[in-house]
Amino acid sequence: MDLNPPSGENYANPRICFFHVLFKAGALAFYILSALFFDSFVIIFVVTVLLSALDFWVVKNVSGRILVGLRWWNEIDDNGESVWKFECLDQESLARMNKKDSWLFWWTLYLTVSEYLLPVNQAKINLSANATLMDLLALALMLEIPFMAVIWIFFGIFSLIRFQADYLLVVGVCLTLSVANIVGFTKCRKDAKKQIQAFASQTIANRFQSTIQSAFSVV
Repeated sequence: MDLNPPSGENYANPRICFFHVLFKAGALAFYILSALFFDSFVIIFVVTVLLSALDFWVVKNVSGRILVGLRWWNEIDDNGESVWKFECLDQESLARMNKKDSWLFWWTLYLTVSEYLLPVNQAKINLSANATLMDLLALALMLEIPFMAVIWIFFGIFSLIRFQADYLLVVGVCLTLSVANIVGFTKCRKDAKKQIQAFASQTIANRFQSTIQSAFSVV
C-alpha cells in the first residue's frame, strides 16, 4: 500500500471518505483532549465509546462496501461456533473501484509503521547486543502493526502507569472495535483475492478446453 495517494484522480465518494475518517479521528481527539475540559469519567467514556462505535459501524457497513467493495460479518452457526462471512463485488466491479477511495480506506484503516519510516528492502536488521535504534525500527517495519490499534494500546499502558485503571475500559472497548474491523477487512480482502484467482484460473481452463475442443472438431 503506497503512502502517497494516486495522482490524476479525484475521490469518487468524498462524503463517504469524510465520514470514514471523521469518527476515527474524533474518538482519538476527544480522548486525548477530554481531560482538559471534563472531570467526569462517565462523559469521557460515553462520548469516546460512542464515537468509536459510530466509526466501527460506518467502516463495516458503509465505507467498506462503497470505497473498496467489501463487506464482512460474523455469525454463530448451529453448533455455537463463530463463522466469518465475506462479501465482495465481482472482479470487473472491483477493477472499476476508485483508486483514491481505496487508498484512503486502507491507509486510514490499517496504518503501518512501514508506511512512514523506511523501506523494508533498504533496512538491515541487526538484533545483536549493539543493536541501534534504527535496527529496532527496521524490525518494526516488517511487522506491519496496525497503527490505530497501537495508539489505543499506548493509551492503555499510559493509563496503567498513571494508575487510572478505569480508563482501561475505554481503551479496551475502542481497541476491540478497531481490531475487529482490521481483522474483518483483512480476511475479507484475502478471501476476495482467492475468489479472483479462482475465477481467473477457471476462465483460463475454460478457454483452454474450448481451444482443444475446437482443434479436435476441425480435425
